[in-house]
Amino acid sequence: MDLRHAAIAVVIPALNEAASITRVIDALPLPAASVIVADNGSTDATAALAAAAGARVVREPQRGYGAACLAALAVAGDARIIVFLDADFSERPEQLVELVAPILDNRADFVLGRRVGHGRPWHALAGTWLCVTAINRLWGTGYRDLGPFRAIRKDALDRLQMQDRTWGWTIEMQVKAAEAGLLTLELPVTTRPRIGQSKISGTVRGTVRAATKMLATIARLGLTRGQRRFT
Repeated sequence: MDLRHAAIAVVIPALNEAASITRVIDALPLPAASVIVADNGSTDATAALAAAAGARVVREPQRGYGAACLAALAVAGDARIIVFLDADFSERPEQLVELVAPILDNRADFVLGRRVGHGRPWHALAGTWLCVTAINRLWGTGYRDLGPFRAIRKDALDRLQMQDRTWGWTIEMQVKAAEAGLLTLELPVTTRPRIGQSKISGTVRGTVRAATKMLATIARLGLTRGQRRFT
């Protein structure tokens, strides 16, 4: 599938990922100019290497996954599809083709990459299971993952009015997608050990902190669900 004229922007939040960022950009089946790397306060050469690989670089010094995503979206221009991808090379960027195909074929508004394969520690798997179970019980959904590799129609994303600036971003998107009635698919994406150590799931302590934040996001969204309107 030739995606060169598909108006896709790839958002890559990055914090100290100099060892992997060039490999991620080079492996994407899109021109590097389609890539927006949101540098989230890196102290290494992440930003310089991303720019050298041809990506646009925006800087968001306030730490937070959601903050980085929002900074990148602010410069996404006329993109019709937004793809989110981590900078650690734990997923296979070439699988972007599989994620965007249902959107291009008008079979989905939102496609979530469900991670299969190796490389994720047990505590990260447990934290994901806990959060996904809570979402499914509260919203009656059938999610199986909170994977960061995902694609969404830009006009659908705009309807969600994303706000979370931290690790609750993926949860907010999935909850609001369900509330807004987006046509959602989950497709398998292959994982492998990431390059470098994760800032979140690299330790049990980091996973517990992230899971606590995510569960708090779920609780907040549950308490305010009747206040949201999607036009």
